[in-house]
Amino acid sequence: MGIENLNRVFNPKRIAVIGASERKGSIGAKIFRNLIGVGYKGEVFPVNPFRQTVQGIPAFPSISKIPLKVDLAVIATPAHTVPQIVEECGKAGVSGIIIISAGFKEIAEDGAELERQILEHQKKYHMRIIGPNSFGVMRPQKNLYATFADKQVNPGKIAFISQSAALCASALDWAEEAQIGFSAVVSTGSMIDVDLGDFIDYFGTDPQTRSIVLYVESIKKGRKFMSAARGFARAKPIVLIKAGRFKESCEAILCHSGSLGGEDAVYDAAFKRAGIVRVEAISDLFNCAEALAMQPNPAGSNLIVITNAGGPGIMATDRLIARGGRLSQLSNETVQALKSVLPSYCSMANPVDIYEDATPTRFRNVMEICLKDPNSDGFLIIYTPQGATNPIALAKIVVDLAKQIKKPVLVSLMSEDNRCRKARRLLQRKGIPSFTAPEEAVSTFMYMYNYTQNLELLYQTPEELPVEQVNGNFLKGILRRAFCEGRKVLSLPESIRFLEEYKIPTVKTLVARTPKEAVVLSSKLGYPVVMKALSTQISHKSKIKGVILNVCSRSETTTFFKEIAKRVRNYSSIAEFQGVTIQPMIREKGYELLIGSKKDSQFGSIIIFGMGGTATELFKDMSIGFPPLNQTLARWLIKETAIYKHAQSIGHPLNVKLLEEILVKFSQLVTDFPEIKELDINPLIVNENGAVAVDARIVIEWERMMREAAEYNDNPLIASYPQKYVATRKLKNETPVLLRPIKSEDEQRFNEFLKSLSAETMRLRFFAMIKEMSHETLTRYCNLDYDREIAIVAELGESSKSIIGAARLIIELGGKSGEFAVLVGDKWQGFGLGSKLMDLLVDIAKDMHVNKIYGYVSANNYKMLNMCNKKGFKVKTLDEDTVTASLLLS
Repeated sequence: MGIENLNRVFNPKRIAVIGASERKGSIGAKIFRNLIGVGYKGEVFPVNPFRQTVQGIPAFPSISKIPLKVDLAVIATPAHTVPQIVEECGKAGVSGIIIISAGFKEIAEDGAELERQILEHQKKYHMRIIGPNSFGVMRPQKNLYATFADKQVNPGKIAFISQSAALCASALDWAEEAQIGFSAVVSTGSMIDVDLGDFIDYFGTDPQTRSIVLYVESIKKGRKFMSAARGFARAKPIVLIKAGRFKESCEAILCHSGSLGGEDAVYDAAFKRAGIVRVEAISDLFNCAEALAMQPNPAGSNLIVITNAGGPGIMATDRLIARGGRLSQLSNETVQALKSVLPSYCSMANPVDIYEDATPTRFRNVMEICLKDPNSDGFLIIYTPQGATNPIALAKIVVDLAKQIKKPVLVSLMSEDNRCRKARRLLQRKGIPSFTAPEEAVSTFMYMYNYTQNLELLYQTPEELPVEQVNGNFLKGILRRAFCEGRKVLSLPESIRFLEEYKIPTVKTLVARTPKEAVVLSSKLGYPVVMKALSTQISHKSKIKGVILNVCSRSETTTFFKEIAKRVRNYSSIAEFQGVTIQPMIREKGYELLIGSKKDSQFGSIIIFGMGGTATELFKDMSIGFPPLNQTLARWLIKETAIYKHAQSIGHPLNVKLLEEILVKFSQLVTDFPEIKELDINPLIVNENGAVAVDARIVIEWERMMREAAEYNDNPLIASYPQKYVATRKLKNETPVLLRPIKSEDEQRFNEFLKSLSAETMRLRFFAMIKEMSHETLTRYCNLDYDREIAIVAELGESSKSIIGAARLIIELGGKSGEFAVLVGDKWQGFGLGSKLMDLLVDIAKDMHVNKIYGYVSANNYKMLNMCNKKGFKVKTLDEDTVTASLLLS
């Protein structure tokens, strides 16, 4: 039901317009006219039970009366008629439907019931539905305009997907003026079936599309969206604008983490994690998409600006600095070379101002020199129509010189006269982004650099950090006990126990129920100590002055115990005073940090890192990530914060290595316990010698605890490591091996395994000789989205953990079939390892509800073919070199 039926929506041979009309100005009339009047080569059938013909073409009373099978039905009838029409389409074998009609749950009380009926028919007949309340779709290359829009668009390489029909129309007006073309334009409507993840999957594989542009108001299926975006972000840039930055939440907050990480900040973090570029304006949306499709990605944020006017150069510089970029420091060689070609009154610094009298020769000479500068990551040429250079001549120079480098080149032609318009068209045709305003060009350059950063975050190989083995049953017992006692919040000692299990360093914490106990325990720990109120009804102890530092004697202990008890009781009549916690006073100075987690309604658990202590909510210095974290993602979280940058600037940097380990352990805790709604470590005191969690607080997700685990579907944003597929096996020679899913941390070991293979084994697996795999290629094997593909490695149990074999299963879009591959090291062939890897792949495929697996096998790979035959695979010759092996699983 997946990509195949969507293909019939966007590449239909036969279309029915249900609600096609003669009535001038009606939506049905516009849609039908758009389909028959602009050169669409397929067949279009009007469906209208009240007319014999529509716009001169014979009409049918219902879709069931059309004698040929229809690929796409476009419905433009009143909302209450749509469920019955959808059912009729299903019975008629229609593959895809676009519902233009409005009046469903967005405005009508009974609309939700209508949508429920539509979805019931959709699932029964395996159709794909876009809408309802859709503006329609356009495929300019095919002259397909299944929309009521009044205009056509230019063909191009951008797929534009919008959740707003009104903005879709406005954006097309802007794009027409900017001469931007599209491979497709899609108005998603209410997305009761086909959603943003489906659209990204489809256009990610569409050969006519080079970049994907999204206007987003909300995301309903976060994990599906993220999986699709991460799957295609490297091959096809995804550029997005998200509306609703400042929506407020009114839910009561129990932890500091709950008040941090507002909705928009969470969206921002999700987009970065998926490799998506988020922009702020419609112009940025298309400018960035075109530039990323045309030009190389900048490796850094250093820009050289060449201009024939000083003012625009300053404007460009201001925008660059404001966006976090930098002017390139020109090398000595570049400066000396510029002196040899420029008059003395010209600027030899960046921006390079070559003055209004610059001729084409001066532009060329300066560009030839600057394009060779090793310190720059990109170039901006600014032209103002005041001097001796024709913009068309300049455009030809830029096109000629840009071919010689692999860095982005952007141009700003600051005029709308005919010559500049022609020059811009020339540049666009040759793959050079051009702009009117230099600020737009700079913003685009920085968005391009953001894309580079996001891809680095996605595919940088992390260091391997230890994974803690914890007593999960013991910790679940703490949660159950709190739930049975009617508590949503764990006590400090209970919360500390969770951290201790995960080897997160904590301060020694003891509980005193009476003043006498407090004295005994304080003496045992050694003065000075810290005393904290113990009451499950009080969320933030500092708000009632329930934390007392530097308690230095037995008499102070007694006095402060009674004082804390009084403060708790005065705070609330229902607050139960349960005693105090006693901790040693931390003598060493350090940075006070916060590590927290909370549940987001759209994206599930998020992780927050930033400044801690009592100023947490005042400064709101934090960064957001999503579990599971690895070392690379943890480091990115740390470096995003102001406290990290401040610590670097004053020469007392954070202990990043230690913080990475703590964050990864914290992420593991959050992943292991979906019952936790909010979790704070605040403060975590960190210095160069170590770290210690001084306070912690865990809030239980009450609804989650009220249901049986089997009834509750935890769906984190990013697929976690599939521990359930880890298995131990013995080979024929009794050697024990560990079979486990590959991790991004395995890149080096996997590369060593590939290097150990003989030329023959390499050729049989990859159908070619591969001498060396780049980091980018290796990440495709190791850095996986476990929702879409699984690779299993066979690992020896020795300390070196050498990889001796691997198997891979790539799930096709739609999830019904998957391609497999198996590879065994030369020294380990003949011991049954390939068979055990294949058996595990089959089990995994069944667990993922795959109906069929298949693989391409070299016709000379007799061992592999023999194994496939024994396991019941259907083997078929594809050509003289290749055989396909397939196995039906259901």
